[in-house]
Amino acid sequence: MQSDTDKRMIQVSHLTKRFASTVAIDDVSFEVQRGEIVGFLGPNGAGKTTTMRILTGYLAATEGRVFIDGLDVFLQSLEVRRRIGYLPETVPLYPELRVDEYLTFRARLKGVPRRKLRARLEDVKEMCGLNDVARRIIGQLSRGYWQRVGLADSLIHDPELLILDEPTIGLDPNQIRAVRELIRNLGRRYTILLSTHILSEAEMVCQRVMILHRGKIIASDSPAALMGLFQGNPCVVAEIFGPRDAVLPQLKNLAGVARVSCQVGSEPLAGAGSLPAWNRFRIEAVRDEEARAAVFDMVAQNRWALRELSVEKRNLEDVFVHMTAQGETNGDNP
Repeated sequence: MQSDTDKRMIQVSHLTKRFASTVAIDDVSFEVQRGEIVGFLGPNGAGKTTTMRILTGYLAATEGRVFIDGLDVFLQSLEVRRRIGYLPETVPLYPELRVDEYLTFRARLKGVPRRKLRARLEDVKEMCGLNDVARRIIGQLSRGYWQRVGLADSLIHDPELLILDEPTIGLDPNQIRAVRELIRNLGRRYTILLSTHILSEAEMVCQRVMILHRGKIIASDSPAALMGLFQGNPCVVAEIFGPRDAVLPQLKNLAGVARVSCQVGSEPLAGAGSLPAWNRFRIEAVRDEEARAAVFDMVAQNRWALRELSVEKRNLEDVFVHMTAQGETNGDNP
């Protein structure tokens, strides 16, 4: 039977990194289980890249312990690196080489046995969608394919853990979607820790997210759980055709309504509040089901028109903004 320790791919304990008088990482502790896809979120300068560089052995910590697959990163660095595939934020490739040449070169550097090299090369090209550009010169590839080659490089030695620093940075929307799907597929075979500025990406790809702010982890949970903690009162959005000065007070008087705000419509009749017009109302209520029913009944009774009645969905961006702004207010250490 596998112990809890065996299930931990990453174990970080009281990690601190100082650069002169600046504390980049401040007493951070966390774990990543085997098979997880975990997202690192945080504003610029939060300490994400510094943490990843320490995990991969590229940077020494000031204090703390880091274990990868049970191995000490600082005492068993070479063994740790064999288990990690690392994609840095800026992918360092040789633009004059062809894709096959580069990946073969990198496989030899990483100690892939010659008898396994050809099969491994074909495997990573298939996983990363590089078969069509295998003979192309890297410097002639698009930014999306450049990222794919970097990802293939990180996979060529068949590591157990992938650490990806901003894997979709600089890509267009189509390329982002393709790389996102690739990462999701890789999560079936590897443990993945990735940092990203694209919050919707973390929400769609990651099973768990950690929000890092000013060198500290201020939240760690599944995207759904974090959003659930920050739901607050549900908000109902209603777009109603009627006199704003008549609609607004009636909405405020509905049972269970805490707050109502109005965005004046752009229809020709919009202007004076006493004239009928399309106006969009945001209604903060105790229960969205009861509020929606009450709004519908009110509109029907007044013979006004209704073209939207929906619940405003919160997302991970709301959680991120709320928590990092709260950190600023509470005066966290820089």
